[in-house]
Parts: sequence; C-alpha cells; structure tokens
Amino acid sequence: MKLFNREPAALLAFVAVAIKLIAAFGINLSSDQQAVLNAVAAAAVGLAVAVMTHDGIAAALYGFAQAALALAVGFGLHWSADQQAVVLSFVSVAIAMFVRTQVTAKTPAAVPQPARTVQDVL
Repeated sequence: MKLFNREPAALLAFVAVAIKLIAAFGINLSSDQQAVLNAVAAAAVGLAVAVMTHDGIAAALYGFAQAALALAVGFGLHWSADQQAVVLSFVSVAIAMFVRTQVTAKTPAAVPQPARTVQDVL
C-alpha cells in the first residue's frame, strides 16, 4: 500500500492511540469494555504491522505489551494514565532502538536536487 510505504508502525500506532482516546473521552464505556477495546486494537495494530513489515517481532511485541497492559487495567491493575503512558513509552523506545539497527526503508529517501545558480537561469 502506498500510504504505508515508509512509516506503517507510526501510522498504525497513531490509530491505536486515537481509538484509546475516543474510548477514554468520547464514548461512555465501562473500564472492562475499554480494556477489551484497547486490547483488540493493540493486537490488531501489532498484527498489521507484523504482516506489512515482514519482520514482525518488534511490532508484535509492542502490540502484545499494549494488549497486556490494557487487559491488566481491565482486570484491576490500578495504574494512572500517566503510569501506563510511561511504561508504554519505555517499551516503544526500547523496541525502536532495536528496530533502527535492523530495518531499512522500503522506499528510498528523496535526494535533494542542487540549487540552480543565476548563470543557469540566464
């Protein structure tokens, strides 16, 4: 898919977080319903990224971490949103540090063209 060429993990992670925000602030759901929704969304994002990148251990690991945390909160873990965000941020950075050394972009970065001089224009 052209839309996902360079940053599928970032785009799909944004979708997962948006679903969590909507569930937390927009729709009146019980904490159990939010936990299930977040777990399913996190697992789906992890699976989609794993399929798209063909090297899915990192994406699947982050999706699993999100799903596990969402389920733990749904079953009584009393962590604030800030505590959850810090843990998931740590997991994300740890995975990103590993992935950065392992992955090459499918689409090459654009090469800037040299600036034209006044003599080129005349």
